Amino acid sequence: PPPPPSTTDPGFSAADIDLLARLVHAEAEGEPYIGKVAAAATVLNRVVSRDYPNTIPEVIYQVIDGRYVQYEPVLNGRINIPAGAEAKRATREAVGGSDPSLGAIGFYNPAKTTNAWVRSRPTTIVIGNHVFFK
Repeated sequence: PPPPPSTTDPGFSAADIDLLARLVHAEAEGEPYIGKVAAAATVLNRVVSRDYPNTIPEVIYQVIDGRYVQYEPVLNGRINIPAGAEAKRATREAVGGSDPSLGAIGFYNPAKTTNAWVRSRPTTIVIGNHVFFK
C-alpha cells in the first residue's frame, strides 16, 4: 500500500521539524501560543531568505563571524530538550504556512538582550515578551 500522507511539508524531514520544535520549546516556553508559531516562522523565513542558510539545521546552528549564534538554546544545550506538545503543534502550524511574525527573521526579549544589532532592526510585531524584527 502507498505510505500515508505526510503531515509535514515535504521539503522538511521529520528530524528538521523536531529540531525546530525543540528550538521553539526552548526559546518560547511560557510565551503565548501565537508567539510560538511566530518563533518557528522566523526560522522558516530565514530558510527562504537569500541572506541565510537554506535548511532548518543550518539556520539554527549558524555561526556568524565565527562567534555569534542567533539562538541561545544552541549555546546552553536547551536545544536538546524534547519539545512539548504545544511547541510541536505551533511548529506544524508554521510549517503549514502560518506566519504571525509578519515576515520577521528573528526575535528577542528586550529584558534579556543588550545586542545593539537586533535592537536596531525594524520591528514587525510584538507578541508576549518577544519583539519580532526584519
